[in-house]
Amino acid sequence: MILPSWMRWRVGIADYQVENTEQLVNLYQQFQAGKVRFLLAFRHPTSDDPFCLMRLLMDELPQVARQMGVRLKPPTHVHFIYDRGIPLWAGKFVGWLFSHLGGIPVRRGKVDLVSLRSVRNLFANGQFPLAAAPEGGTNGHSELVSPLEPGIAQFGFWCAEDLRKGDRSEAVLILPLGIQYRFAEAPWRSLEQLLQALEMDSGINVTDVPALGLQNGVDPTPEQQTILYQRLLGLGGHLLGLMEQFYNTFYQQKLFYQQHPNLAQTAPTEAAAVPDELSSADNNQIATRLHALLNAALSVAEDFFNIPPKGTVTDRCRRLEQASWDRIFREDLKPIEQLSPVEKGLADRIAEEADLRIWHMRLVESFVSVTGHYVKEKPTAERFAETLLLLEDMVARLKGKSPTETAPDLGIRTVQLVVGSPISVSDRWDSYKANRRQAVATLTQDLQTALEAMIR
Repeated sequence: MILPSWMRWRVGIADYQVENTEQLVNLYQQFQAGKVRFLLAFRHPTSDDPFCLMRLLMDELPQVARQMGVRLKPPTHVHFIYDRGIPLWAGKFVGWLFSHLGGIPVRRGKVDLVSLRSVRNLFANGQFPLAAAPEGGTNGHSELVSPLEPGIAQFGFWCAEDLRKGDRSEAVLILPLGIQYRFAEAPWRSLEQLLQALEMDSGINVTDVPALGLQNGVDPTPEQQTILYQRLLGLGGHLLGLMEQFYNTFYQQKLFYQQHPNLAQTAPTEAAAVPDELSSADNNQIATRLHALLNAALSVAEDFFNIPPKGTVTDRCRRLEQASWDRIFREDLKPIEQLSPVEKGLADRIAEEADLRIWHMRLVESFVSVTGHYVKEKPTAERFAETLLLLEDMVARLKGKSPTETAPDLGIRTVQLVVGSPISVSDRWDSYKANRRQAVATLTQDLQTALEAMIR
């Protein structure tokens, strides 16, 4: 009863729409009848997604079930997988709450056998279905699905294997769930103000730039939209140049601007002075430079933690995160009250250094899914906003502030959830027995395709 009003007040979500809830009702009915086991694989664009899922399960699902004449045994709940790091930064209360709500913490940077056994057991035997984000974390993009991690598919095959060993007949399914946010009123004026603030923080002179006169709720003219996009590209190019010089000068990383010094010298100091290289929509160049910069930032952190640069950018981020926690949250130390002042001082020094070095990874984390052409291919207010918010996150970190302290409120949003068609894991069992790695990869790709197809 409280959740709808709380969501509007706390996270600015006023309208809530769900498509194809009947599919979810049918699966819960079959689950409670002992006919299926399923995992709810949900998109994870923002940190507000759990509230939307809670409302789906606690409010929307029971309502639609009653309308269909289906009697579901309460509570309609899920066991869910969450990153062990959440209660480390959110506090012990959150850890207590998540565990009592049926959550399973997983260490993403290493093989967490205890948690994997818990997940496997609950998928096959738990009181409720399982829920997890196959992207592994938020990516800040409602209309772009990050590459999925293979763990969800593996969980499905493990469940099918356990059911067969127990001579049980339940079907194993993975149910994709799309989540997409839009603004109730396109915040064009607010976006221009945010862009101007970021330009000023980045050292770009905006004093002589006339205001575009954008208004919230009013679509910009093609000319206004072009200028706004050019300024966005100019800001991105300027920040890239600053960061390239930073990592080259102080961390000896070889980056793009060294091979193209003329481009670096033309980085805009005026908001209207967008280099031809940027305004010509050469987004591939932006993407190339950004990828090289992310690699350099990760290399700096990996050198400190003595970690080899293996796998995708996301894999590298997870290993670095775990390495920092191993030094900050020490499991090898005696209780703190038993430490001598010198031992405590040394432990504090290690923790401080790890916290400083993981800053490089945090910068990378926000830009893992940036493509360089996200806004260009569809210049909506939502895509402008998502890109600007990622840049705002970066600028906040560069200023030494927490992004949660500076994140702007761009206006009331709406959210649409789309319940997809279930993907059968049981039907793929023979393929799994023949080639496990290929079966997991195929199922992961099919899930990726399903989540991408639900973007509206």
